[in-house]
Amino acid sequence: MRRGSVERRTKETEVRVVVDLDGTGTYKVATGIGFLDHMLEQLSRHSLMDIEVQAKGDLHIDFHHTTEDTGIALGEAVSKALGDRKGIVRYGSAIIPMDETCTRVSLDASNRPYLIWKVAFSKPKLGDMDTELFKEWFQAFAQAAGLTLHVENLYGENNHHIVESCFKGLARSLRQAFEIDPRQSNQVPSTKGVLGGSL
Repeated sequence: MRRGSVERRTKETEVRVVVDLDGTGTYKVATGIGFLDHMLEQLSRHSLMDIEVQAKGDLHIDFHHTTEDTGIALGEAVSKALGDRKGIVRYGSAIIPMDETCTRVSLDASNRPYLIWKVAFSKPKLGDMDTELFKEWFQAFAQAAGLTLHVENLYGENNHHIVESCFKGLARSLRQAFEIDPRQSNQVPSTKGVLGGSL
């Protein structure tokens, strides 16, 4: 089974994550940040990964440390679950419409982290959460999971819809990229024979 678990402890946060890449989209999420919980639940449901996240952080300061460390821990758990990445499709992409909003997400599970983030918000907060923290989460997740990740909001007005379409696009792209390719189930999808390192 492709499962991974991580416990991350710092002076700022305590995060525990368990993922099952071959799950059914069940989740148990509690970060203390309501909107982030909602997005991680969307990520689980639409990727079909089972995700458990328990986080305690210095929310009395702000949401930055908890948001970033949750992204790091979840990414590390995903990377552990992928192992040597043998047999995966590797690439995934999705275009997600949500009412007036449309977002495109493309990724390569290359083990070479990189984030392109072309998403702008018209308001500094969604509920109590700073909108600038969404880029921090995606950056942390991509880095720790070993993903080349491109997220581009093509158009949209409602900030909630914009963020949610980003997470749903990520979910659908992960689902596609992490599937086992029956034509090469015992092969690493690279001419180098390994994913990661230099181009």
